[in-house]
Amino acid sequence: MALLQPLIDLAQLCHLHGITNAIISPGSRSAALTLAFSRNPSIDCRVVMDERSAAFIALGMAQQGKKPVALICTSGSAAYNYAPAIAEAFFQQVPLLVLTADRPKEWIHQNDGQTIYQTEIYGRHVKGFWELPADYTHPDSVWFINRSVNEALLSAQDFPKGPVHINIPIREPFYPTEEESFSPSANIRVIERAKTENSIISEEWKNILIEWEGSKKILIAVGQSEYNENLYQLLLNLSEKFSIPIIGDVISNIQSDELFISKQDLILSENNVKHLAPDLLITMGKSFISKNLKKFIKNNPPQKHWCVSEDSHLIDTFQSLTRQLNVAPEYFFEKLIKELNDSQEGKFEMYKTYKGSWLQEEQAKSTLSENFIKILTSLNDITAINFVLRNLPVGSQLHLANSMTVRYANMLGIEQEGIEVFCNRGTSGIDGCVSTAIGAALSTMRPVYLIVGDVAFFYDRNGLLMEELPQNLKIILLNNQGGTIFRMIDGPASQPELQKYFETRHHFNARRTAEDSTINYFVLPNLPETSLTSLENVWGSFVNANTVSILEIQTDPIVNEKTYRDLKAFVSKQ
Repeated sequence: MALLQPLIDLAQLCHLHGITNAIISPGSRSAALTLAFSRNPSIDCRVVMDERSAAFIALGMAQQGKKPVALICTSGSAAYNYAPAIAEAFFQQVPLLVLTADRPKEWIHQNDGQTIYQTEIYGRHVKGFWELPADYTHPDSVWFINRSVNEALLSAQDFPKGPVHINIPIREPFYPTEEESFSPSANIRVIERAKTENSIISEEWKNILIEWEGSKKILIAVGQSEYNENLYQLLLNLSEKFSIPIIGDVISNIQSDELFISKQDLILSENNVKHLAPDLLITMGKSFISKNLKKFIKNNPPQKHWCVSEDSHLIDTFQSLTRQLNVAPEYFFEKLIKELNDSQEGKFEMYKTYKGSWLQEEQAKSTLSENFIKILTSLNDITAINFVLRNLPVGSQLHLANSMTVRYANMLGIEQEGIEVFCNRGTSGIDGCVSTAIGAALSTMRPVYLIVGDVAFFYDRNGLLMEELPQNLKIILLNNQGGTIFRMIDGPASQPELQKYFETRHHFNARRTAEDSTINYFVLPNLPETSLTSLENVWGSFVNANTVSILEIQTDPIVNEKTYRDLKAFVSKQ
């Protein structure tokens, strides 16, 4: 039996709970963990040297697999580098199992190398924290380790899913000798937890239907959500049969149907749309991108606002919440449709006028924005993203970086079906956008496209230092040599320090990054002769390349700002 047998058993217990992937960052104190996972034939291990990138890659993999990915690092600052991705995973409700090696307690703050305070290092950004004993031989320690790991793995997968952290103090020696047997113990105890479902009692349904029947203008708004075919069809049914307008951001994954509202950013940028304010607002999903929607609802609060979510944490984004419904949206809308069919047959005409008002505004803004973009021949951020969104191969997966990229996509929308959209909107940071897309591409056979700005790309390019990058990854890099979003925001845009302290101007490009990582590289330089036609000409070669590729589109930030403001002005004046 190995000296650190419980750690070998820990890896096997992960396998027995369904974990199939681990991301490992090299280190010495974590050697026993690394060997336990890498020698387990049921767990696929990948090495990523930068812990910050490693954690976001694990996030992308867990997003796709809907189950925890194990993260393993050594002690000290290595553990701190996981923090941004762990915070993102917490708010995005993505399961991760974070395993940090540590020095024994007596060596903390004793000038011993790679020793920091790792107990509860991630604070409230994990669902739970467990710390193993440094003694791996006493029977009570073995029992405690098994119980703790079982509990952590169950917690990560309970709703709402999220990251959990196990800190693991390890004494020397932590490398096995040739004489040690390095295999899991027989009959490792697995603790299971029965799945339960929340429902709404009949008395509560009466109150829900009373509020519904007392509302003439009902609006459903969908925040960030995974694509769910059954839920999609239920919302489509509500929209078609019951004449209920449904709003969805680009990350709601309901945008592709013409019955859903997606131009809310353009519609609600005007002051003459108070007639669109709902009496009853029903929200579901996580974060909302549209600042105009949030501002509109706050300025025109509904009489009633229901939030439908299994998450019991009270979230009041629109400052108007009156009823929290802690059930799965799929259950709620299926039950609601049945109740409406039974109690309100023939009463749906009253909702048509309100839905018609939304659809009329949607069609008008869509037509105006399309007409404006049609006359543009130059290559800028808007024309480039618009082209990409309309020419993605059907069945692709789209990842959007934060800052202006996701805002452009939300304003322009996606029309074709079969495109699933992801974005790190848990904390909405620019860090980790590239690495998350890499993790996703490692976990799906579908083509994965990432649209990313230059600051986010260069900030996270360490994720590209993997030995084997996924060949189904395509990166569209919009390089305008700085953080263009600050030109679009009234505050920093008017400051004399704009270029130096907000935009952080630079002259980098991705050519050498592509060469270093052996990535297929296409570039459209910011030159007078580079037009939208240039993008059309290179697009086919980029899409059809059977290897990981970068398409760098270099644009002018001043032109981008003018085009963005001109589009908004053109749409609002008509």
